[in-house]
Amino acid sequence: MASAFIEAEKLTKHFPIEDHGEIKVLKGINLRIHPGERVLILGASGAGKSTLLHVLGTLDRPSSGRVLYDGVEVFRWDDKRLARFRREVIGFVFQFHHLLPEFTALENVALPAMIAGMSMTSARRIAMRLLDELGLSDRADHHPSELSGGEQQRVAVARALVNNPKILLADEPSGNLDSESAHRLHELLWSLNRTRQLTLVIVSHNEELAAGAERVLRIVDGIIQEV
Repeated sequence: MASAFIEAEKLTKHFPIEDHGEIKVLKGINLRIHPGERVLILGASGAGKSTLLHVLGTLDRPSSGRVLYDGVEVFRWDDKRLARFRREVIGFVFQFHHLLPEFTALENVALPAMIAGMSMTSARRIAMRLLDELGLSDRADHHPSELSGGEQQRVAVARALVNNPKILLADEPSGNLDSESAHRLHELLWSLNRTRQLTLVIVSHNEELAAGAERVLRIVDGIIQEV
């Protein structure tokens, strides 16, 4: 097997609580994810799933431990370098789509590429191609309020892909959808993993997702367990 794309070593994350010291959410996570893997991390509410994904995605720094991408310890970098790394390497999909309501679907997808320095023309062209790939070309000029929940989340997936990331991190991506829309979103994520050789890490409480994953892990009380 290829060497690990992401390695987490002895990750901990503590949060201060006023007048109560601190709460320990991650308690020594060790994890290796290989290029192109489809990994599902299951866990109950409060188990530390989102915290782990935020640390792996460099949105939050660990209290201790290391995260390495291709052998490079990324938390040695300052915040500006980390932000550039996230923009170039990582795509995020969250439970709530966080689309900008005043922008159309096309504009929402194109925006991260423009922030990264791409011209408006090129960004819109790539965004339109992604919307077409995800079956949303006829919704490109619609605002989020004019889209169904499933359509909004697919727009969010397209936005996560616009800078051609190497890894997609998804935090309860279907948690706010009805069962049919959730199933369609799951199938889309598995398909993107296969067709784009995209490394995919999903954290969820949904046990049904296990059928589509290559590897299933479980986080219990801040510790990762193999399933």
